[in-house]
Amino acid sequence: MATKADRIIVVDDDPELRSLLTRFLAEHGFETRAVDGAAALDRELSRNPPDAIVLDLMMPGEDGLAICRRLRAQGNQIPIIMLTARGDPIDRIVGLETGVDDYLGKPFLPRELVARLNAILRRAGTNSAVMNAQVLHLGSIEINIAKMSVRKNGEDIKLSSREFALLAVLAQSAGHPLSRAQLIDRAFGREAEVTDRAIDVQITRLRRAIGDRGDAPTIIKTVRGVGYMFAGSHD
Repeated sequence: MATKADRIIVVDDDPELRSLLTRFLAEHGFETRAVDGAAALDRELSRNPPDAIVLDLMMPGEDGLAICRRLRAQGNQIPIIMLTARGDPIDRIVGLETGVDDYLGKPFLPRELVARLNAILRRAGTNSAVMNAQVLHLGSIEINIAKMSVRKNGEDIKLSSREFALLAVLAQSAGHPLSRAQLIDRAFGREAEVTDRAIDVQITRLRRAIGDRGDAPTIIKTVRGVGYMFAGSHD
């Protein structure tokens, strides 16, 4: 039986780039639809949600960051790769804080986009290294690894795929500190281009999402000189 192709939506106001990426991604086995902005994206999302979104940062009207922020606020956790012509690392940090899963600077080689898409789809799918059939109970937090769901005191918590991967790795090693390098390796894979600063940003977002006080966190603790640790132990 043939495997269903992953569905990708490309959002960019450049018609030549849309056409190029549509052809190239189709040649590499993706079902691809390209649109020119937020309104067209919203229509696609309502009709047939994709497995991932390739989203341009600089667009007229609602730009990429605003679109990502809105989707995450609505609880939409579809993986997003941001395309940006800017080279300033601060833009990448802002993107991660907004909920972007990965970023790619223009100009880029289309085959690099394919590699990035395959990586985030692996993280979001059941083939990810942290995806296995178990439910972790740590104090008030319940983490269903297989379903990629998190509850605290019975209430659902919405996380991006990166935030969930980090939380799952930390929770599976509860009580044991992990370095940033270990977190990158276990959550995203050794081939991932993830910096220590990006891990710090994701930890900050993760703490905020699970209600862990930023000034005195009690769930995800910073271990000076090492990295981070999920406090407590499995019930």
